[in-house]
Amino acid sequence: MPPSHPFDDDKLREECGVFGVTGVAEAANFVALGLHALQHRGQEAGGIVSYCPEEGFNSARRFGYVRDNFTKASLMGTLPGSIGIGHVRYSTAGSKGNTAIRDVQPFFGEFSMGGAAIAHNGNITNAAALRAELIDRGSIFQSSSDSECIIHLMARSLQRNIPERMKDALRRVEGAFSVVAMTRTKLIGVRDPLGVRPLVLGKIGDGWALSSETCALDIIGAEFVREIAPGEMVVISAEHGVESFRPFEPSPSRFCIFEHVYFSRPDSILGGRSVYETRRQIGVELAREAPVEADIVCPVPDSGTPAAIGFSHESGIPYGMGIIRNQYMGRTFIEPTEQIRNMGVRLKLNVNRALIAGKRVILVDDSVVRGTTSRKIKEMILDAGAKEVHFRIASPPTAWPCFYGVDTPEREKLLASHMTESEMRDYLAVDSLRFISLDGLYRAVGEAGGRDSTCPQYCDACFSGDYPVAPRDMIEKGFRLKAAE
Repeated sequence: MPPSHPFDDDKLREECGVFGVTGVAEAANFVALGLHALQHRGQEAGGIVSYCPEEGFNSARRFGYVRDNFTKASLMGTLPGSIGIGHVRYSTAGSKGNTAIRDVQPFFGEFSMGGAAIAHNGNITNAAALRAELIDRGSIFQSSSDSECIIHLMARSLQRNIPERMKDALRRVEGAFSVVAMTRTKLIGVRDPLGVRPLVLGKIGDGWALSSETCALDIIGAEFVREIAPGEMVVISAEHGVESFRPFEPSPSRFCIFEHVYFSRPDSILGGRSVYETRRQIGVELAREAPVEADIVCPVPDSGTPAAIGFSHESGIPYGMGIIRNQYMGRTFIEPTEQIRNMGVRLKLNVNRALIAGKRVILVDDSVVRGTTSRKIKEMILDAGAKEVHFRIASPPTAWPCFYGVDTPEREKLLASHMTESEMRDYLAVDSLRFISLDGLYRAVGEAGGRDSTCPQYCDACFSGDYPVAPRDMIEKGFRLKAAE
């Protein structure tokens, strides 16, 4: 399958997108459109569940892109009804990169009061402990996904309706979860108490929609109403409209700051702020914190583009598309030799030599993870005749793994976990390398005073090592928190 980024093996990847709609004819078609808009959040597989009174619940799960599966009339005709939910996936828990179809969400369960389907964005940090407990008590798991724990916890609840059973189940769960679920008559949305992952509410005609991002509301012509608040559950039905509940103890919000940096689409709105504008402002902060004499500012496409525009505007150095991305290239189509594999890089990105030759170039990218991407791009820029190469990174150094729904390498594979900024500069062999500071990033997302170290306004654990929820399963496997080092 084509990766979402030319060097997708060296990017942090959001793991899931969720979408649901109720009160519209042919709901599954709306879900498919919503999932298409959320494809950047997971490109491995997708699934849709719908319900109609005549046929009951129907589901379809497929590997690959939404456009290659859920646009076929023959498939969509098997998903009738006015209520449906969907999910796009890239694996975190379970079999990363080796997913079985049974791991693909939404998951479905049949209870005494009727069926329910659930789609989950995030990661349950006590899933191993819950899974062991549930298996000991007789539960039979069908998948390797941590999300299936929620269905089994619901099955064991003694509550008399599905929303109450879901509250029971989610009170046992630790970590990050934004959930979209459905019964025969209700669409349900829940965010964890810290609000780590996003979830928004939209209105479409007489119906309602829930989505990971506002860009998916736009594609179906829905009006953005509001974000689901951290720790909130909404239950939507034709009888009662949108009902709001608070099933968890209140906690300070710790929304994932990397959603602003990279994960969310630039045309989405987060916390009342345009993602594009926030990324442009990150570039402005970078130019103030790390100025350098140069001739041109170039983004690493596509994620570095808004920050590069902001850097150029603030610094006064001209902006140029020094690297061109082939929009139609997937994975390298022939790989018999090392020489051909190296050519594959140039099939995905190509340097605009006429713009680069003889110039001092500032490259703006969203992050440095393993460093392999940055080294390849630097070599391409120098091969094109650049005089100097300066990297400016639109996030602080990524030194810690994420356990809340992001595919992160082991800590030792993160370049910043064992190198200083100057050591990374030497490793990448560039003329200069600077990251935005953590305070600078906070200013760019609207926190004028920077980061509050006593009570951080966001989850920034991948940069700071300050985990808002201790990752119990990983600690039991030997992972050491920052405070323990």
